[in-house]
Amino acid sequence: MKWLGCVAFVGLSGCAALFDEDVGGLFEVYRDTTVPISSKALFESERYLGTWYEVARYPVPFEAGCVGVTAEYGALSDTTISVKNTCRREDGSVRSVINGEAEIVGPGQLKVRFPSVPFGAADYWVLWVDEGYRTAVVGAPNGRSGWILNRSPDILADRLQAAKEILDFNGYDLDRLMEVPQ
Repeated sequence: MKWLGCVAFVGLSGCAALFDEDVGGLFEVYRDTTVPISSKALFESERYLGTWYEVARYPVPFEAGCVGVTAEYGALSDTTISVKNTCRREDGSVRSVINGEAEIVGPGQLKVRFPSVPFGAADYWVLWVDEGYRTAVVGAPNGRSGWILNRSPDILADRLQAAKEILDFNGYDLDRLMEVPQ
């Protein structure tokens, strides 16, 4: 869960920006919120568990300077998932880690909470996952965040293109999407 990445990385606000990185504003919106957004209706949470690599994201201050970002998800119950997001420096060393929980509140829809973050729960929607659960697109109805995740650090061009098309379909501005070095 990447909002498991987004909210997760609110606790990582001490990260320094990469050279010339657009860090975005905490309340910056990256999608046209008049465009309907939809989560994956046939989302299978058990297949979503495990490690994901962040291959692209919209700029958010709490992930500024983060590279090699990973999100790890585990089952806590039928309706709750553990979240562990890790931010790395350019040299590969761990800069910060944040742990939290995501409650499944609808098909592909999660409410994510991090005990160290005072803002409460955040909406995290899985917009698309390919058939093999190798690539995922996540976003938020408010348009303040969005990510492309992959099971490996390198993503195939066709899956990256498909993920970008999902973001575009859901009203996201593709010009602001930034690829994340792994």
